[in-house]
Amino acid sequence: MACRVPGAPDAATLWRNLLAGVDAVRRSTPAELATAGLPVDDTYVPAFGWLDGLEEFDAALFGYGGHEAALLDPQHRIFLETAWHALEDAGLDPARAPAPIGVFAGCGVNRYLRHHLLGNPAVKPAGALPDDWDDALAGGACDYLPTRVAYALGLTGPAVAVQTACSSSLVAVCQAAQSLLDFRCDAAIAGGAAVVSTRQLGYRYRPGGTWAADGVCRPYDADATGQVFGNGGGAVVLKRLADAVADGDHVYAVLSGWAVGNDGAARAGFSVPGVAGQAAVVAEALAAADWDAGSVGFVEGHGSGTAFGDAIEVEALTRAFRASGAQQGRCVLGSMKPNTGNLDAAAGVLGLIKAVLAVHDGKIPPTLHFRRPHPDVDLAASPFTVSAEVRDWPGPRRAGVSSFGLGGTNAHVLVAQAPAHASAAPRLPAPGHVFQRSRHWIEPVAGGHA
Repeated sequence: MACRVPGAPDAATLWRNLLAGVDAVRRSTPAELATAGLPVDDTYVPAFGWLDGLEEFDAALFGYGGHEAALLDPQHRIFLETAWHALEDAGLDPARAPAPIGVFAGCGVNRYLRHHLLGNPAVKPAGALPDDWDDALAGGACDYLPTRVAYALGLTGPAVAVQTACSSSLVAVCQAAQSLLDFRCDAAIAGGAAVVSTRQLGYRYRPGGTWAADGVCRPYDADATGQVFGNGGGAVVLKRLADAVADGDHVYAVLSGWAVGNDGAARAGFSVPGVAGQAAVVAEALAAADWDAGSVGFVEGHGSGTAFGDAIEVEALTRAFRASGAQQGRCVLGSMKPNTGNLDAAAGVLGLIKAVLAVHDGKIPPTLHFRRPHPDVDLAASPFTVSAEVRDWPGPRRAGVSSFGLGGTNAHVLVAQAPAHASAAPRLPAPGHVFQRSRHWIEPVAGGHA
């Protein structure tokens, strides 16, 4: 696995931050806002999950010249580097791999193209945009994220773009796992990247929206007012367990079941989540793994900090777990979005990385900023509890991960401890390669939002 998120350049640092309850969401100063030409008033919330070095990229490593790199979507840059580190952590050299490696990945809207490149006279010195706009869009369209990785790293398995909004990267994990079971490839990279803002300074608050009024994300909490976003990316490398054991790989955890579905029309609106749809994917994943929900000790929830969405999520989880015989108050429910912000298309794979490390290390990180349940989030009548403290987790350990996309596409993945002999196998230091990044960035036009 590998990741690059606010406050953490790699998975090991992210795990330490989660256990320590580090809030990596950056709060900008009035001077920073004024310098950027942003309002310094009560309507602008100066909070964002800042990603260090967003403007930088190791272009030469991936075969790009300076002018090409300056036009490349930062989301593609992040995922190229993350995929490289994930393969390193897996001990896989694509040039020596005896069988196809697939790529399943998604990213968000290309805001860099929209706010930095289009209509910007500064683009010309860096290299004029092609007359053929199809070629220009290939530099940053979401469709080309996995194929760009396949080309750069020499991967010959399926390279499939997955676009389901915030659930994209967890749906990508499900698609990759199914491809492995269907023997379409023998290893697969799955994940995603997101650059929600290139300025990374905050957002304008609008009452009735989903953004937090005070710049603090509080999933399931009584004081929750909404979510905060962040930039970053993450990837995992999957193999069939028998192959991983035979190859002597280090196995962090085993994906035991997964499911993807949609809420359909059984909801109040297109952007409103549905209880029945969410409950169905959780129940399907449990059935696929042949698990009793009572054996699940931790669920990394979607947990965006919107009271309405959190209430629906808990109701759906409760419905699925009760149907499987889970007892009240046994399972810890958490969310890492308060630590890093909501990483949009990359959120699901980051939740998976957190759950995998919890299963692997036997510790459940706290849910940051949680004090008491929101009155609309009925934890008392559910099989779940939210913890503000680190919890030791003796084995056997099983966890679930949820990710829900605007538009209703939901994913749920189940992970369990790896066999003892596989989890004890040697693992390469991660990350190994140190990227030689330099700035490849075109500033937005004056007054342009980014």
